[in-house]
Order: sequence, then C-alpha cells, then structure tokens
Amino acid sequence: MTDGGGRSGPALEPVPNEPAALAAIGGERALVIADYHAGYESGLRYERGVDVPSRAPERRERLLALVERTDPDRLVVCGDLMHSIGDPGGAERGELEVLFESLPRHLSVTLVKGNHDGAIETWLEPEGGDGSEPPSGGPESPNVDVDLPEPGRLEVVPGDGVRLGDVGFCHGHTWPASEVLEAEVVCVGHEHPCVRLEDEVGGRRLERAWLRGDLDPAPFRDREGGEYDGLPWLAGGETPTLVVVPAFNELVGGTWVNVPGQSFLAPFLPDGLARGEAYLLDGTRLGPYRSV
Repeated sequence: MTDGGGRSGPALEPVPNEPAALAAIGGERALVIADYHAGYESGLRYERGVDVPSRAPERRERLLALVERTDPDRLVVCGDLMHSIGDPGGAERGELEVLFESLPRHLSVTLVKGNHDGAIETWLEPEGGDGSEPPSGGPESPNVDVDLPEPGRLEVVPGDGVRLGDVGFCHGHTWPASEVLEAEVVCVGHEHPCVRLEDEVGGRRLERAWLRGDLDPAPFRDREGGEYDGLPWLAGGETPTLVVVPAFNELVGGTWVNVPGQSFLAPFLPDGLARGEAYLLDGTRLGPYRSV
C-alpha cells in the first residue's frame, strides 16, 4: 500500500482480507488492531434493548488465527479493547479473561486506552500496573486470577498514544501525544471507517475500509497552547503518514467516509488527513475517499 501522496509508506502493511496490519517496530514484528469492543452484544441489550447472540468466541478465534498466521512478537491494540465505558460487566470481563488466557504466553501486548476502556488497567495489568501490591477486597480489585501474559509483557498506555520504533499509535478520541506525531507513520482507531458502495442497479452495501494519506499540518499548527510547536514537519518537510485502522469488530458500524455531511469522530479528522485514500480489506484501492 502507498499513501495518498504516492510515495511508499513505512513498514506497516494490512493483512489481506483482515482488519489488521503488520508493523515493523524496532526489532519486533507487531500485529496491529483497533476497536475489538469485547462485550458489544451485551452492551446492545443493555443500551438499546436489542438481543444479539454473543459473537465473543468468533472474535477470539479470528484474532487467535491472525496471531498464529502472522506470528508476531507483539499485539498492539489501538484502543477500545472493551465496549463498556466504565467497569466491564460480567460477560465483557469474561470475554477478555478468556481472550488473554488464550493468547500465547510469550506475546507482548500494548493496549492504547480508548474512550471505551475505562479503568481497564486497574484489573488487567498485573499488580495494578505500577509495580505496587494490588489493593485488597471489593469487586473492583485487580483480577489476579486472569492468566495474563508473562510479567512485563503487558502494558496499558494513555489514549494519546505511544511511539514504538518508527510507528506511533493512538486511539483517536483525543489529540495525539507529540511523540506519536514524531513517528514516520501514525496509526489511529476510533473512527471505524466504512465506505458505502453502490452497484449499477442501485444496490448498496457498507464495507469496512482503511484510510491512508499524509498528515495535514494545519490543524496541528493551529492547536492552542503550542503543544506541537516543536514538531519539525510543521515548519515544512515530509509529513508523517496517517493510517486509520478499520474496526476489528464487524458489528459496531462506523463513519461513512464517502457520504457527504458525515461527521468524523476524531478531533483532528477529516482536516488532518491530506490526500486521503480508501482501501477495502481485500486491498482494493478505491482512490480519494471523498469521491468513492
């Protein structure tokens, strides 16, 4: 895949026919996903009164098959591993516990917190995530019974993101950290990008899609407080490539990027995406996303 400007992008390539990518980060090979939304079906019942059978086993098996197929050193989740905004409910927490128990023990995991991930680090990370002893008592104590990756192999980072090698990762519901924007390529989730396609007889279907293009300096240059003043590309030169990752969970819907008037969710989109192009999961290049 090349970016919207036509130049070859850094070492991040989608896995064919999957809402996932492989990234070279330092000496590691990372599998990158976003918006897993564990417990989504339970959320639908609670929030909307819609009864949908749980697809937790299918989600887990799809991810485990991807891990086996790609053999990564690290799994990077660009936010919204879980669905509930606050503390996870029983079905959701159970889904995540089984997922982590099923992942290879040697696999490192980096979770960039999304707006749906609440205080996930208080029960997901070993010993509360800061090396201290876990608090005792009460249902909100860290769950020490979960078969987590080996100590030091799991980290939960804030939603404004982290840079790993030449790739920056953030969720997208907040402005990215400066270190993320210093990377050669920036991956974000949150948006759940989709395109609405029509055939010659008027039939319509919705497809998940990747967005890729250059970061536009304008919204970052105009950010109040001078948060990004030190970024060299704001003064000229080659800008990072922005990749908007499709949602791993196929049920969650998303932003119809080629529908006029559609509002974007990330505070820096769509203005921060210059010459953005859309790609289907099978690799089909659709061209500029606004004109698909």
